[in-house]
Amino acid sequence: MQVARARSAVGRSLIRSRPTVFTPHGAPSRAQVLRRFESTEAAPLTPPPSRFRSRWQRFLQLLGGATLVTIAGSGVLYYYAQKDRSPGPQLPHDPSKKTIVVLGSGWGATSLLKGLDTTEYNVIVVSPKNYFLFTPLLPSVAVGTLTAQAILQPTRYVTRHKNRQVSVIEATATDVDPVAKTVTFADTSEIQGQVSATTIKYDYLVYAVGAEVQTFNIAGVRENACFMKEMEDAEKTQRRFLDCLESAAFPGQSQAEIDRLLHVVVVGGGPTGVELSGEIHDFLEEDLRSWYPELANHIRISLVEALPSVLPSFSKQLIEYTESTFKEAKIDILTKTMVKEVREKSVVLQMPDKSIVEVPCGLVVWAAGNTHRKITRDLMAKLPKHQTNRRGITVDEYLRMAGTDGSIFAVGDCTATSYAPTAQVANQQGRYLARVFEQLAKRDALQQRLQAIEAAPAAEEAKAEKDSVQKQLAKAEKLRPFHYSHQGSLAYIGSEKAIADLPFFGGNLATGGVATFLFWRSAYISNLFSWRNRVLVLTDWAKVKLFGRDVSRE
Repeated sequence: MQVARARSAVGRSLIRSRPTVFTPHGAPSRAQVLRRFESTEAAPLTPPPSRFRSRWQRFLQLLGGATLVTIAGSGVLYYYAQKDRSPGPQLPHDPSKKTIVVLGSGWGATSLLKGLDTTEYNVIVVSPKNYFLFTPLLPSVAVGTLTAQAILQPTRYVTRHKNRQVSVIEATATDVDPVAKTVTFADTSEIQGQVSATTIKYDYLVYAVGAEVQTFNIAGVRENACFMKEMEDAEKTQRRFLDCLESAAFPGQSQAEIDRLLHVVVVGGGPTGVELSGEIHDFLEEDLRSWYPELANHIRISLVEALPSVLPSFSKQLIEYTESTFKEAKIDILTKTMVKEVREKSVVLQMPDKSIVEVPCGLVVWAAGNTHRKITRDLMAKLPKHQTNRRGITVDEYLRMAGTDGSIFAVGDCTATSYAPTAQVANQQGRYLARVFEQLAKRDALQQRLQAIEAAPAAEEAKAEKDSVQKQLAKAEKLRPFHYSHQGSLAYIGSEKAIADLPFFGGNLATGGVATFLFWRSAYISNLFSWRNRVLVLTDWAKVKLFGRDVSRE
């Protein structure tokens, strides 16, 4: 009985006391489990976020990031735009500095002005145009894909940002005297002041007047054809093409007359002629079929080339690709065909079999080569012993005009070199000349320093300094010859396709198609000389994609 009482007492004590529980390492104790259970009961359960809510949050995050990028990009663009619009103060003309006269405002001249350090020179620009024209995109202006302002850059946009003032004179150079080192020019604009012609002296002359259209003395070309050389040529082509459309839509026109008016003949199978044909085709397919449905099927495009193939500077693979693309676009390619005469309502062709055919047409666009300007012929005639090349001005490996004392440099289409007369060549020549003038300025400074040392009393320190200056002078007098680096050839062929012939690891990479078209656009955007032009071109491309080309005619 006593034993039973003892057992019950021990049991009650075990019940009242909390047992010590030994748990394995890492496992929760009973107290921890109870606390977790109590906290779980106290806190309400939160349902997992819905799929829509998570997607909405991701969208807001992306939108916020895109907004920040847009704001940052807009800020950068605004900064550069204001920087272009607000040029700072410049150094005045210094009579003690040498004078560089630049004739022209094309690729060679503009490239030189952008790279030239004007601190050491007085620079004067003389050109009949007060702007630079981005010529590779000129065919796009002819059909309204781009506006004229998009590919024009005023020359003062470049010169006002130089260290020293640059005089920009809108005038036509009429004479160059390589002996007296003078340039005569005249104001040929519509409004003139009391002084309309003058002559100035130069220490260095950069001759970059370009070339004019080559007609090969074919009858009727200048009177009846449109060119594709200057901005006014593209604008004239656009007006006449729209005029042909409206005349064809006039009531009572016969079917034969409609077919004549809507036949466009492009003469010249180079990049300009090919790109213009492609642009006209895009205009037809993307816009004219909507606004002139009764006429669209009657529009014809013919490309005439005297050589055996179009685009002779491109690889055979790309020539075949272009021809097949034009065949799908129903653009007629007439190779080995020569133009004998351009009449008011037709063009006379000599076909490959030597037969003569008169082809009715409403518009003829001439893009068939270049020739010298009159001032270039006159300048070459003054140096008959040295300037004998009919293709243009003969220059040495440093781009100095043969027969002069090194004071005249010639660049661009007016020269006769082993390089093709392209914008790419002129651009590199202009950049090269900017480096040459920098070296010439350094040479002149060293010569003046050497004269000052020689005029000073002889001393040991002066002798050491003289030796150092003479070594630097010998190095500065050694000019590096000009070397052209071909960066490839591009051409747009319509239907949002382009071709590219690019140097690649010692060989050539020939490619074409839609991807090349995107590369063509990006390459031209990057080659534009200012952010202003880049924004305008991109804006015009976007407008055409959204609203199409304008078919109104002034």
